[in-house]
Amino acid sequence: MSELPIVIVPKPVLKQKAVMVPKVDNSIQKLLDDMVETMYAAQGVGLAANQVDNLNRVLVMDTAQREDDEGSRSPIVMVNPEIVWESEQKSVYQEGCLSIPQQFADIERPASVRVEYLDYDGNKQEMLTNADDDLLLNHCVQHEIDHLNGVLFIDYLSSLKRNMILKKVKKWQKDHAL
Repeated sequence: MSELPIVIVPKPVLKQKAVMVPKVDNSIQKLLDDMVETMYAAQGVGLAANQVDNLNRVLVMDTAQREDDEGSRSPIVMVNPEIVWESEQKSVYQEGCLSIPQQFADIERPASVRVEYLDYDGNKQEMLTNADDDLLLNHCVQHEIDHLNGVLFIDYLSSLKRNMILKKVKKWQKDHAL
């Protein structure tokens, strides 16, 4: 496994729609492995392929991880994830993003979703999330699928708030010589 560079806004790949993966093969599994390693190294809870400059429709996440305990890691990988149902009820969570460093905002999303996807071995799976049971997981899976659709969490904000965040990221990049 190897760590991949994470792209930062306003890189165009972050606004592009990822393409369906025809089959889960060794190259897709390697991408998933590298993405998991990258996510942990960046201390994130989720990562979509767009964020590592790749347009395959894959994501990884681990909302149960603890920074200091590698044994607690249980990454979830999703190939071709699609939300097939969402509740009318809403939930709000303060979201951040590895591609929008050091910035957070309260985002409203459906309180429950059903996601169909392929797992690491190409087997069809289904996940039902519920904000009452696991608020972070519920928002994380929707956030990462949004990435695959070219949507960022800041796209849910007013243009004023979005522009303020983008300005702060630009300053952060300058300060960190990126």
